[in-house]
Amino acid sequence: MSEASRLKSTVYVGGLDNAVNEKLLADAFLPFGEIIDVTIPKPELLSSQDSHRGFGYVEFEGAGDAKEAIDNMDQSEFYGRVIRVAPAKPQKDSNEGLGSKTAIWETEGWIAQHAVSEEDRLSAQEAQHAPIPSEDPMQSIYSDVAGPRFQESTR
Repeated sequence: MSEASRLKSTVYVGGLDNAVNEKLLADAFLPFGEIIDVTIPKPELLSSQDSHRGFGYVEFEGAGDAKEAIDNMDQSEFYGRVIRVAPAKPQKDSNEGLGSKTAIWETEGWIAQHAVSEEDRLSAQEAQHAPIPSEDPMQSIYSDVAGPRFQESTR
């Protein structure tokens, strides 16, 4: 199964109670079609007392089964909580977005988008080596003195 078709046949289930496990989640979604896989991510912190992070994914054999599950289970009650069922989104690369361990300008996409063309580089170099005009436009500012003007008294 290709990644695109696999994504279309996977649903996100959010708002799960801590008592819910993979078997219970699979049993709840079984009426909508053949289930290939059920995943409930564990907490990232080992010290966490929660059994999971409150959401999971159910992968169906076909995209039609996933759509049927979304239509019937979204905003329904499951183990005393209202759950959200939606199409799963592709997982972000660990080097993208917030929490990334890589600076944005070191990623391939950013470099490709913001790379300076050779033409721009040459015009910037020409501007650096251009002769400086002899008349300084800021010269009139330098001759002004801030504060009151003092006249020498002839006492």
